[in-house]
Amino acid sequence: MQTSLALHTDKYQINMMYAHWANGTHQRHAVFEAYFRKLPFGNGYAVFAGLERIVHYVSSLKFTEEDIRYLAKQEEQYDERFLEELRRFEFRGTIHSMKEGALVFPNEPLVRVEGTIMEAQLVETALLNFMNYQTLIATKASRIKQVADGDTLLEFGTRRAQEADAAVWGARAAYVAGFHATSNMLAGERFGIPTAGTHAHSWVQSFMSEQEAFDAYAKVLPDQVTLLVDTFDTLESGLPHAIKTAKMLEAQGKRMRAIRLDSGDLAYLSIQARQMLDEAGLDYVQIVASNDLDENTIFNLKAEGARINTWGVGTQLITASDQPSLGGVYKLVEREQDGEMVPTIKISANPEKVSTPGKKDVYRIVDQKTKKAVADYISFPDEDRPRNGKKLKLFNPVHPYLKKYVANYDAIPMLEPIFVDGKQVYDLPSLDDIRSYHREQLALFWPQYLRKLNPEIYRVNISQKAWELKQKMIDSYMAPEPEHDE
Repeated sequence: MQTSLALHTDKYQINMMYAHWANGTHQRHAVFEAYFRKLPFGNGYAVFAGLERIVHYVSSLKFTEEDIRYLAKQEEQYDERFLEELRRFEFRGTIHSMKEGALVFPNEPLVRVEGTIMEAQLVETALLNFMNYQTLIATKASRIKQVADGDTLLEFGTRRAQEADAAVWGARAAYVAGFHATSNMLAGERFGIPTAGTHAHSWVQSFMSEQEAFDAYAKVLPDQVTLLVDTFDTLESGLPHAIKTAKMLEAQGKRMRAIRLDSGDLAYLSIQARQMLDEAGLDYVQIVASNDLDENTIFNLKAEGARINTWGVGTQLITASDQPSLGGVYKLVEREQDGEMVPTIKISANPEKVSTPGKKDVYRIVDQKTKKAVADYISFPDEDRPRNGKKLKLFNPVHPYLKKYVANYDAIPMLEPIFVDGKQVYDLPSLDDIRSYHREQLALFWPQYLRKLNPEIYRVNISQKAWELKQKMIDSYMAPEPEHDE
């Protein structure tokens, strides 16, 4: 089994590293920032996730002899001295990152990597892979959590996920954002996530009758009985047989937990099932629903009066099927030139792709009176504001005339040091701590920023100094060539 992730990268990263090495520029320092440009699902926020895997990846980042032998066979015919450099490779850079569970927004640095151009280039692909996928799933899970309104949420997506890693880390991302349990046993073992499951239709089909199947299951697991009632006919067969099994359990001093609906009109069936259970004196029996659920379906079912307590969400969550990629990018913002670090910018014919030059910090501006977030503020590390608490000018970077001033605020730094000069300085929190932090983050925002449909756009502002530098660099690169008299 492959244990090294050094080659979990794109080939052009290795080729750029080689070209830097061949040119003698591989030890020059650089700063990259990872961010996304557009919120997924039309949501008002995203939920940052993936840091734990990034930390594990960077901590163990080494090229094995097997990796070196594979690189030696490439058509580029890398110089043996370069391969020897890779044998000695260790990440000695510095990484700052948002904390997992943070609410994050477009065009603000989520992860900042500082180091030699060679090491900063190498980690790009894996870092984006982990950040993009887990942030996407955590955001999807948070949307579902918002509409579930206190109901229990189970992650059921393993069999539809894009391979094992996606299933396991996707289950973790969903748990970060507030899901209560997962069906994935490996995720449960690895991360301590509570696990949950019922039984399949095949269990019922493997017996001579539905009643025999239900009773046999209840006899073996009398304290964990949730019965799937739609194998044949939910209301005419499944429910009546489940009620008989529940009565059998009552006679033993036990209680059936729930029934599960996995097909049909879930709103109608749940209402009818609730009535039948209540009339049988089984008001304690819960109703679980599954069947390609997402935030939109759950929202609509609740609007129709569905009597569902627990939602098993699988395919739509683990694959983020309505937007299966986040589109996070990793851009060079500062580089070493003649021994000095200088800002650099990416210009594009697409205005939204023009980067903001220079190494940057992110602060969450929180009103001291309301305790609610006003904006995120991006500035250079050498700027006093907003750290000094003085009146702050917030203006729209695209339309600078749209501005407001804030005072009496707290400026919360959002980027935490994770590695400093190659040494891990950040203790990874427990999943329970991450979930608590996510809840605290949600509490900082007014409901209009969190709603599922047409959320209010949250302000992400850059400092005057950062904005002026960006305009200056755009002008310098876009200036027309001077005309010469003949």
